[in-house]
Amino acid sequence: MTSFKNKVAVITGGNSGIGYATAKGLHEAGANVIITGRRKEAVEKAAQELQVNSLVADQSRLSDIERLAAEVAKQFGKVDILLINAGVTKFAPIEHMTESVFDEIMDVNFKGAYFTLSKLIPVLNDNASVILLSSTSATISPPSASVYAASKAALNAVMKIAALELASRKIRVNSVSPGPVATEIMNKLGLDKRVEEQMIGSIPLARFGKASEVADLITFLSGENASFITGANFLIDGGQSV
Repeated sequence: MTSFKNKVAVITGGNSGIGYATAKGLHEAGANVIITGRRKEAVEKAAQELQVNSLVADQSRLSDIERLAAEVAKQFGKVDILLINAGVTKFAPIEHMTESVFDEIMDVNFKGAYFTLSKLIPVLNDNASVILLSSTSATISPPSASVYAASKAALNAVMKIAALELASRKIRVNSVSPGPVATEIMNKLGLDKRVEEQMIGSIPLARFGKASEVADLITFLSGENASFITGANFLIDGGQSV
C-alpha cells in the first residue's frame, strides 16, 4: 500500500458510500483526512467512526464552500488530495422533469462541485491530486437520467480543462465514473427486485460494485504511482459501458 503519511486529504460527502470508503483507506494509509457533508450529526458520527476530522458544508451553497476553503486553510494548511464526491441522484423522464429537481441536481452535482474545485485550488499544494466523482451515466445515457447524466458529463468537461490549467503546478486532475455501486444512495432510490435484476443484467460481471473497489481506484489516483496520469476519466462499472 502507498504511504500517505503527512498528506492532507479533503473528501466532500465523506460520511457515507464511496466517500466514506475512501476516507477509511486514505486514513489507514497515513493521511490526515477531513470529511465534509451537510448533515452535522451524520458527518460527525462518520468522522468518529473513521477517526478522521470533519467539517460541515453544504456543497450546493457557495457561502458554505467559501467557508470550507477558509477553514481547511486555517486548520490544516495546504491540501494534497481533494476528492469532490458529494452528489445527489434523482431520475425522471425529460417530459416530467421539474425545475426544482433540475436545479437541485445541477446545484449540487455541477455548480457545487465546480466551485468546490474553484475555491480550493488556492489551498492545493503543488503536485496535489484532484479526483472528481462522475458516473457512467455520462457515458451510457440511461433513460430518465437526463439531468443527472448531464451534470456528470459537464463535470468531465471541467476535469479536462482543470487538468490543463493546473498542469504547470504539477497538479493532476482526473475523474472516476462508477457504475451501479451498492451504497446508501442505491438504497434511497428504493429499487424493487425487478429493476435491480435489470440493472445487474446490464453488467457483464453480473453484480453491483462495492464502495471499497471504487475507493481503491481513487486511492491509486491520489498517490505517486499515478504521477503521470491527468485529464482522464476512469470507468469502473463491471463492463456496463462496453
